[in-house]
Amino acid sequence: MATTGRACLQYLLHLAQDNLDFRLPEIAALVALRGKPFLPTENFREKSPFWRLDGLSEADICGIMSRSVCAKSAFELWGQGRTHSELKTSLLNYPSEKMSPFLQKDSTYRINVYTFNKTLEFADRIQRIDTMEYLPFEGTVSLKNPQHIFCLLEDYGTDPNDIPEQPNHVYFGRWIADGQRELIRSHSVKNRHFIGNTSMDAGLSFIMANHAKVKKNDLVFDPFVGTGSLLVACSQFGAYVCGADIDYNTIHGRGRSSRKNQKWRGPDENIRANLRQYGTEDMYLDVMVSDASKPVWKNAALFDAIITDPPYGIRESTRRTGSHKDITKPPDGIYVESHVPVSKAYHLSDIFADLLNFSAHHLVMGGRLVYWLPVYRSEYCEEMIPRHPCLRLVSNCEQTLSSHTSRRLITMEKMKEPEDLENLPHLEDPCFVPYQGHNAFREKYFSGLNKKSGKQEDDKTNASAETLI
Repeated sequence: MATTGRACLQYLLHLAQDNLDFRLPEIAALVALRGKPFLPTENFREKSPFWRLDGLSEADICGIMSRSVCAKSAFELWGQGRTHSELKTSLLNYPSEKMSPFLQKDSTYRINVYTFNKTLEFADRIQRIDTMEYLPFEGTVSLKNPQHIFCLLEDYGTDPNDIPEQPNHVYFGRWIADGQRELIRSHSVKNRHFIGNTSMDAGLSFIMANHAKVKKNDLVFDPFVGTGSLLVACSQFGAYVCGADIDYNTIHGRGRSSRKNQKWRGPDENIRANLRQYGTEDMYLDVMVSDASKPVWKNAALFDAIITDPPYGIRESTRRTGSHKDITKPPDGIYVESHVPVSKAYHLSDIFADLLNFSAHHLVMGGRLVYWLPVYRSEYCEEMIPRHPCLRLVSNCEQTLSSHTSRRLITMEKMKEPEDLENLPHLEDPCFVPYQGHNAFREKYFSGLNKKSGKQEDDKTNASAETLI
């Protein structure tokens, strides 16, 4: 694969048609990691499977594709049009000096035909290739191991119930690289050594790491680490990872198993073993039992990214240490046994307020916070997104869970230090007051599930391994 810095070219991304809401923030973040702006061409359509980008080099594209799980393939775009006739005109106008290095006599090549939302017969594919004889190919065709791969791509829209006879748009280009869709399969939770009831889906874990711009030698923290799915994804991109959780049994890999036909967890079922499974144990720092509502860290900017999936109170309880009992101070000189706090409810509004405040203090400048926010869809509005004066909102992506609930992936970036906020004027600003409606999410979730004849509505997503494996 060539990684030359040939600039001033236009590139075509072919994107997967799942997790549509997450694709733009992922690609934009990966472009930003290359130090470049995200520059789509005119008539950019976010929901389209094909994006044309300007202002990048081939090395940039290779860097993006080495990380992306939303993009399938990338091409150096040689021509495009609404019809094959327009495509021909576009290709004949493409500078020959940019084509010629890949069309030499001593080279081998292959042309693929890809159609989106329509299946072509083999004979039709061959006919498509034969009509491109106007291109000056001088090399030898090699179907098994070509030096260069070219692709004709036809877009028939996104409606499977209304497929046009002719494509809406056609593209032709030189293949550069494939994305990392294979990571979704190789890191599937179904095959993971240590899992829990809410272990994060592999694809979404990598998307979160990309939204956070996690890179080599970063330090990443998950304050609700669970079984460490997010640490697995971040370590795959070269980051050092650590985490915390209030659940002693999960942190130490003890207690009941979440797998079918297995009652108890084995002696080596833990987060470290998960990273060892994928060859990234060297990136594992440690995890600890800790209450996210209590300040236990040195007040310093430590982390390049904080990535987490807080508990919603559905399959995992939202608890913190403390007691509702009145604790009276004993008379002087009288010894009493130390009080060991029990756990009490940890409201969602408090979870998010603490998470944002923790991130404002412990993220490095420019570091990102990425977390999930559950919402009741009929009541959702932008004002529900938690805010903090030190953090700017970068993206807000929805993943539908059911007809009445969803969760939103929130990405924020640190832009100020807390000490820069003189006299704390934000305390009087209504936009920074925690939204209390999140606290009723659990009740609304279950009331919605039981509306129709008492039957539960199945989730429309495999977002988490929330069913027993």
